[in-house]
Amino acid sequence: MINGVVFDLDGVVIDSEPLWKIAEKKVFKTVGIELTTGMCRQTTGLDNMSTVRHWYSFKPWKNKSPEQVASEISDEVISLIRQYGKPKDGIMNIIDFFSDLSIPLAVASSSGIKIINAALEKIKLKDKFAAVHSSESEEFGKPHPAVYISAAGLLDLRPEDCLAFEDSFFGALAAKSAMMKVVAVLEKQDYLDSRFDFTDLKIESLDSFGMHEFNNLNQ
Repeated sequence: MINGVVFDLDGVVIDSEPLWKIAEKKVFKTVGIELTTGMCRQTTGLDNMSTVRHWYSFKPWKNKSPEQVASEISDEVISLIRQYGKPKDGIMNIIDFFSDLSIPLAVASSSGIKIINAALEKIKLKDKFAAVHSSESEEFGKPHPAVYISAAGLLDLRPEDCLAFEDSFFGALAAKSAMMKVVAVLEKQDYLDSRFDFTDLKIESLDSFGMHEFNNLNQ
């Protein structure tokens, strides 16, 4: 029985994945790493510090600490969200859908809490979520399930009684490892990617989710 719903933030609630790519390209360039959009996609779903460690292991730099690079990326993302952030297509409708069913909602994100708060304030959705949780509060980030397990706990629910919406492989793996049912909300280039075959449902837009899909998952 689905008694709660947990949303990833970036790419599901807010259309911020392009902003992350802009920020990462800008900041990593200052340490001598020229990222392409394809390279940025390799770390989608990971927390900021894990992304920095990934590229540091690929090409170590000396002029800044990894922590400084992560902080600069975070600050740049917040600035971009405040300027350009907009809700993801369909998020308003799906929030209303679950609200009509009296199902509580949470956010479980790899982003830091400052980024989460800036995003939800920008798109005026902060009051729609009963709980908000960042993996920065956990020992391990996605794909580890901790952030989803904790988010379910904040709703006073078992993870297996929750449905998760994710747009990244690492995030979907985290939610599934937490024993949640998982809806993968995928861009066209990812929809046919067999890596997502373990999810319970794949859709290209939140607007594609309704009572039929909910009833099929809620069995």
